[in-house]
Amino acid sequence: MKSLKNRNIRWGIIGLGNIANKFATDLLTVKDAELYGVASRTQQKANDFADKYHATKAYSSYKALVNDKNVDAIYIATPHSMHKENALLCLERGIAVLCEKPFAMNKDEVQCMIDAATANNTLLMEGLWTYFLPHYNFVLNKLTDKTYGNLHKVEADFGFAREFNQEARLFNKSLGGGSLLDIGIYPIFAALTTLGMPETMTAEATFFANGADSSCSMVFNYKNNAVAVLKSTLLESTPSEAVFYCEQGNIKINSGFNSPSTVTLVTDTKEEVISFNGKTYGYDHQINHFNELLRQGKKESHIMTFNFSRQLIETLDSVRKLIDLKY
Repeated sequence: MKSLKNRNIRWGIIGLGNIANKFATDLLTVKDAELYGVASRTQQKANDFADKYHATKAYSSYKALVNDKNVDAIYIATPHSMHKENALLCLERGIAVLCEKPFAMNKDEVQCMIDAATANNTLLMEGLWTYFLPHYNFVLNKLTDKTYGNLHKVEADFGFAREFNQEARLFNKSLGGGSLLDIGIYPIFAALTTLGMPETMTAEATFFANGADSSCSMVFNYKNNAVAVLKSTLLESTPSEAVFYCEQGNIKINSGFNSPSTVTLVTDTKEEVISFNGKTYGYDHQINHFNELLRQGKKESHIMTFNFSRQLIETLDSVRKLIDLKY
């Protein structure tokens, strides 16, 4: 392992789309880290991105970036269908990987990535940034402490309207496009982090002409009679809230629950809104956690564990089976 003592962690980014721009913006605010190199399929795009975010190197191939011995960690922000291939490219060279959610297309691909990380003794983590955001951890702590008694119901949705374009990644079924993997993962995440894995589930979906799912509605049932009612859609703008109903009150993460948001605490006698004001998009919390793991020589996150990533993708696989969605 390369020494990281008394120097910045040098990051590389593979795939330079919208999320990569937000990630790079927040990376610039992180102490003891720098954006060293970026890679795109076209040199001009790599050059433009590097100029915008002050990266040292710009490459027109992912392999060229990964072969640069100055790189300590890679953030993978390519389409879902490329995650496994890109992660293996890095892990086999001993480069730590933070891979944007969903980890991969199915549980077999995820397990392959985990096996590669273990075989190469290299840090790997799924980048589901919500897990590291202050407002979400505030809610998790309230639920763990049973501030309002036992949790018995979760309602979470995520939806926005986009005009169908079969050329766009969001709608491209072969790239894992559609509502479920892209945004349905967030409501599912809300259920799994608070209620755990369901005993049974039902799901139904609507589809675009090319077979990608346009919306997906899910109900997760639990042993203790708890329930999660979840939805994702690309057909309409929805509140995109997560509400956690407990015995003596409820906790609501307001619109845009997956990103920095306000939290409303509700009881019979009181309603309180708590703000979590930040100066970034929120990706810096995830980056700081990953950097700490890397400096400590850890190979797995104790928060976004391999086991949780497996549970998440297994749940997504189960929903896909129920709605007969094949990539």
